[in-house]
Amino acid sequence: MFDRILIANRGEIARRVSRTCRRLGIETVAVHSDADADALFVREMDAAVRIGEAPVAASYLKVDAILEAARQTGAQAVHPGYGLLSENAAFARAVTDAGLVWIGPPAEVIDLMGDKLRSRQLATSADVPVLPASGSVSIDDPDALEAAGAAVGFPLLVKLSAGGGGIGMTRVEEPGKPLRKALKKAVRRGESAFGDSTAYLERAVDRPRHVEVQVLSDAHGAHLHLLERDCSMQRRHQKVVEEAPAPGLSDELRQALWGAATKLARAVGYRSAGTVEFLVDGDDYYFLEMNTRIQVEHPVTEQITGIDLIEQQLRIAAGEALAFGQDDIAGAGHAIELRLYAEDPIRHMPQPGTIERWEPPTGEGLRVDHALETGADVTPFYDPMLAKIIAHGPDRATALARAAAAVDSLVLDGLTHNAPLHRAILSDDAFAAGDVHTGLLADVVAAMVAD
Repeated sequence: MFDRILIANRGEIARRVSRTCRRLGIETVAVHSDADADALFVREMDAAVRIGEAPVAASYLKVDAILEAARQTGAQAVHPGYGLLSENAAFARAVTDAGLVWIGPPAEVIDLMGDKLRSRQLATSADVPVLPASGSVSIDDPDALEAAGAAVGFPLLVKLSAGGGGIGMTRVEEPGKPLRKALKKAVRRGESAFGDSTAYLERAVDRPRHVEVQVLSDAHGAHLHLLERDCSMQRRHQKVVEEAPAPGLSDELRQALWGAATKLARAVGYRSAGTVEFLVDGDDYYFLEMNTRIQVEHPVTEQITGIDLIEQQLRIAAGEALAFGQDDIAGAGHAIELRLYAEDPIRHMPQPGTIERWEPPTGEGLRVDHALETGADVTPFYDPMLAKIIAHGPDRATALARAAAAVDSLVLDGLTHNAPLHRAILSDDAFAAGDVHTGLLADVVAAMVAD
């Protein structure tokens, strides 16, 4: 096992990784921007190195500065967390080229699964269902574009092969001008966001569920699943509420999802923790993408399985074999995660400010992952997620009740946040019944506006 690692991230996930490292006796190195110089996550680590000014491009995305910080502090490995450089294959290669251990999957796997067209091809070859889709399409060949649209069928989505988070994705209801306009928009977004304008068309599914399977793969041939999570409560393709297990799935569908996820992990030669995401439409399911990193929502899986996913990432990166098999993994109870954002709960717009008072909720079955403290500034430079409230109970009803009590008791003064949205979600009849889909959050917000 490592003696010291560098955590190439900030905020909540940096603290989360550091917490497991402390338990395992591993020292941690923080890197920070000027804006985070006195942040809680920086002060808690064994060493800290300034890497630049506040904007992410001038700090947390500076590969050379991060690698120099690792060299200066004697770190043996780099954990990228989520977001920022976590799915950047070039960064993973730079880490290993510098003689350090990358705590994640091989760079070539990140490359492959980060390309939606290539990952779809892999899924097809592994006999994992995918939605009807085109190959790469071009705005310079309108006839071929129209033919591709007709073959896929309407409504459809124009999607970028690179990137994620719904960036550049547009729903199109009919051929002709709307399709060409959506493709032009996607090409512009792809160039500006990822330097890659490759786009394709995919059949749209109305109000599907978004279900994902957590996988763990080591370097000794083990590919295991840790059950599934439902992430259907999302807005503008941004997840807001996640839970495990996914409510209302048949046993047959669960087994199929687990099997598809592990088949894909095996086919790509995966190593580390990862997530295979699916769209579920009734009893049918389709591969969506694979996230080659730890997920924001990993705590709900940890709560029901009792397995520390960060610890497993560290052990796999250190060359250890998984110490358990598939039959050893079982779910106990139900867990739900609420993402607390510094944002307008109706308009979904970030709301930076200064925290005048922060008192995280406490109680039976509650876990709060955060990097907040009274007096801290929430700046406009970074993602506005503040904390994750995770409630666990013996059943879904208990977990929901504990989550609602946590939202009602939290104290966060000085800035606008989305706790009112979570109150509305938890009191929604459809959500309480487990009748979730990717359009439900929009319905909840519409009801809030109407009230």
